[in-house]
Amino acid sequence: MENAIQGSHFPGRYWHRLDDGRIQCDVCPRLCKLHDGQRGLCFVRACADGQMVLTTYGRSSGFCVDPIEKKPLNHFLPGTPILSFGTAGCNLTCKFCQNWDISKAREIDRLNDAADPDTIARAAVQLGCRSVAFTYNDPVIFLEYAIDVAKACHARGLKTVAVTAGYIMPEARAEFYRHMDAANVDLKAFTEEFYHTLCGGHLEPVKETLVYLKHQTKVWFEITTLLIPGQNDAPEEIDALSRWMVAALGPDVPLHFSAFHPDWKMTDLPNTPSATLTRARDIAIRNGLRYVYTGNVHDPAGGSTYCSGCGALLIGRDWYELSTWTLTPEGRCKACGTPVAGVFEAKPGTWGRKRQPVRLAR
Repeated sequence: MENAIQGSHFPGRYWHRLDDGRIQCDVCPRLCKLHDGQRGLCFVRACADGQMVLTTYGRSSGFCVDPIEKKPLNHFLPGTPILSFGTAGCNLTCKFCQNWDISKAREIDRLNDAADPDTIARAAVQLGCRSVAFTYNDPVIFLEYAIDVAKACHARGLKTVAVTAGYIMPEARAEFYRHMDAANVDLKAFTEEFYHTLCGGHLEPVKETLVYLKHQTKVWFEITTLLIPGQNDAPEEIDALSRWMVAALGPDVPLHFSAFHPDWKMTDLPNTPSATLTRARDIAIRNGLRYVYTGNVHDPAGGSTYCSGCGALLIGRDWYELSTWTLTPEGRCKACGTPVAGVFEAKPGTWGRKRQPVRLAR
């Protein structure tokens, strides 16, 4: 059966055998049940010789140095460069996926850059990065690889960032986030119907992940909601989402409303108007969230950070360029002394909006 599953055969964690001879993957709420030679929906976790294996360990769809604001993270080491990479596959089936060429990949050949964990960490240091991001596709499905890379990063003084949909089971979740310093979690909508119809998943496990992150970890995290015209952008839904965030997570978790553009299997819808993002931001702020942003549009006001105490401009942003910085070295507003939630250093980074592709194999 070895040749039936292409790719690496790295031993997978979080699975068990069933009475009927299959194995069940326990990484995410899909709980895929596999006969020998079968892959899970994510495509990268498979059953080979009666064992769970990860087929993408040590292989990436590409590496790139990005501004950390692109993850998006606005309150975690602003202005610094972050080495970003992903693999292939995904455990959700979002019809609007903006990275579908990676997350929906079904060819191992799509993974064209090989790198072991220490090579990635060493490259990040050499490239002047402060952190490494697991992104482009969801790192939950390559958990073993992501954790090993995170260990190598921490050994070299680097931070780690997960860009994820938060669709993961409790036991795997606890180990995964034990090795992450920050995360951006996609809260794709605030209705079960949206998750079921457009993502092939469920809302409740994502909410559970967010509550877990806030109350049981020290991981800094921010939330992104991609607003799709006519699907999840109604004022009533934005109102419910932001009220839930304040009640369950508190007022200091940053929320990013991002603009949709037609892609993958939803090319018949228009781009999200800027006015929709601004309206959503206004609703969320009115409901008590202190840090709400707009993304994927040119909106310096909606992309900047303001003091929750006096309203002063603290971090000005024009796309990914930082134009203003009025935080004290301790992360407080210079005008009134109000502390700003996040992970800040005395001075911001100066990476700007540059994007630098990297081939680690070279």
